[in-house]
Amino acid sequence: MTALLQIHSPALAAVLVLAVVAMVAWALQLMQAATDRQEFSLMLAGCMVCSAAVGLAAVMVMTFTSADRLQAQGLFSRTDDGGLELAAGGVSLDAISLPWDAASEPTT
Repeated sequence: MTALLQIHSPALAAVLVLAVVAMVAWALQLMQAATDRQEFSLMLAGCMVCSAAVGLAAVMVMTFTSADRLQAQGLFSRTDDGGLELAAGGVSLDAISLPWDAASEPTT
C-alpha cells in the first residue's frame, strides 16, 4: 500500500498549492509593511515566510513526481494472448542509481 492514495492526490495538491499561494501573499504583505514602516525585522519575516513557501512547493513537487508515481503512470498494452500488460512509463530512471535499487538487486 502506498503512503499517498491516488484518489487523494488531486485534493491534497490543490490544498498545498493554496497554502503556497497564501504564504506568498502573506510574505508580500509583510514586506510591504516593512517598507511602509521602515522596519527591517518585517522584511526578514517576509523573506522567511517566502522561503518556507518555496520549501513547501519543492517538497510538493518531489512528492507528486516520485519514482513510484512515475512508474505507476505507465500505459497498458495488449499482449499476444489478449491480456493487458503494464508498459513502462514515459520517464526512464535507468541511468540513475537510486538508494532503493541497491536493496532489490540480487547479489552474485
